[in-house]
Amino acid sequence: MKWHDIKELIAKIIFLICGLLAIVAVLVITGYMIAKGIPAISKVGFSDLIFGTVWKPTADNPSYGILYIILSSIVATFGAVLIGVPIALLTAVFLTDYTSGNKTTRNVSKLLQSAVELLAAIPSVIYGLIGMMVLNPIMFDLEKKIYAGNPNHQFTGGANLLSAIIVLAVMILPTVINVSVSSIKAVPDHMRAASLALGATKLQTIFKVVIPAAKSGIMTGVVLGIGRALGEAMAINMVAGGSVNPPFSFNSVRTLTTQLVSEMSYASGLHRQVLFTVGLVLYIFIVVINLILMRIKKKGLENG
Repeated sequence: MKWHDIKELIAKIIFLICGLLAIVAVLVITGYMIAKGIPAISKVGFSDLIFGTVWKPTADNPSYGILYIILSSIVATFGAVLIGVPIALLTAVFLTDYTSGNKTTRNVSKLLQSAVELLAAIPSVIYGLIGMMVLNPIMFDLEKKIYAGNPNHQFTGGANLLSAIIVLAVMILPTVINVSVSSIKAVPDHMRAASLALGATKLQTIFKVVIPAAKSGIMTGVVLGIGRALGEAMAINMVAGGSVNPPFSFNSVRTLTTQLVSEMSYASGLHRQVLFTVGLVLYIFIVVINLILMRIKKKGLENG
């Protein structure tokens, strides 16, 4: 066997080992989460745990209902996507189709690209800090105006679900923008030229030709943004208030991630097992999102 063939064989074995390590890591994490998360379900009961609304793990008669926690995660993520995705998509359109104008437009584009890169590099704790110091006081003033004279409302100082949604919306922007820009740039120029030649305006071309052609990649960015929002803990723990309540705009809430961050350090016994179940629910959400992502990619390749 020649030395060149030996090197190729060694490289093939190394690549195979790396690939197998990735598979083993996923299997180990999955097995560990299932092994740690299932016992609490059998002890508490699936219905009481998943559909229960009372979370009192340290009471004399403890309750471990996580329905509000699950709903808070879903509502916060959906709200962030509802706000962040349109902004991200329009930003991506500007960066790809409106940057060839005058010098001012090009300078704005360069500045915007730098801002997007900076947003991606900012640690989540900084988002949480800014949200806590700037956004929460604004929300508190709004809360006082809306609920003035309502003795039944519990004021949260601005730390609420709405603050969490706004912070998450900003945090997912760079992910969705970068993926959308790459997808829109991948659309062949002849499709734009053909649309314009048929009499369509530039705006019509973008929204009726370019974006539909790039929808697979754009949806990939949206799904990745959902994963980012669903898995965020530190920033949300700082701005959302940290109480288990129904997911209404001005309620202090907890998400799946912040629940783990808040209580895992001191939990023990059944309480700790239930927190592992919370982690298992979060893990299942992430797996489902990744399956959706793979399905979108596969469908995009088939259509392409």
